[in-house]
Amino acid sequence: MTEQRPLAAVLGTELDLRIFNYRDTTPLRAGQVDDEPYGGGAGMVLRVDVVAAALDAIYGGVPPHRVIALTPQGRQLDQRIVEELAAEPALTLLSARFEGFDERIPEHLASDAISIGPYVLSGGELPAMVLLDAIARRLPGALGSEESGLVESFSDELEGGLEYPHYTRPAEFRGWRVPDVLLSGDHGRVEEWRRHQSRSRSAR
Repeated sequence: MTEQRPLAAVLGTELDLRIFNYRDTTPLRAGQVDDEPYGGGAGMVLRVDVVAAALDAIYGGVPPHRVIALTPQGRQLDQRIVEELAAEPALTLLSARFEGFDERIPEHLASDAISIGPYVLSGGELPAMVLLDAIARRLPGALGSEESGLVESFSDELEGGLEYPHYTRPAEFRGWRVPDVLLSGDHGRVEEWRRHQSRSRSAR
């Protein structure tokens, strides 16, 4: 099971999400959007004229806001980049499939390039969803508690490190006990324990 509340809570209020299909605006016949690479090789490459036509149809050209190509050659996504992008008034994400983009797309039509990790997927749809979810949960109203987004893995509050362990009821299950410090009611000791656990996890 997955919890979709953070994204659902922000859709329609702080986040105006629009999804476009290159096939709807392609200047080529039969909805063609990609072609064989020059010089030979396996796979198909998303054409530069197809992406330019989509941007022309939607924005009347390359928009003034940031246009991000989702590609393994981009900056590797981390929380610092998420915070940076969440502060932008608008973003356009470009995704491709198979062999990726004609190089003229990230060079001339995009203003930024981002990768979600050092591995290859069959398309850019999943990276787009990952980036969208990471950004959306940082927008006002996305989280049930404003504090829940302040102290979490990679946050400034934890010096960019990993979050400490969490426990809830029951206090003991099959002989597995919750650490005594969390049951002590001593908030100072709890805070000290959490900081220590965060630093210990982050140093691994």
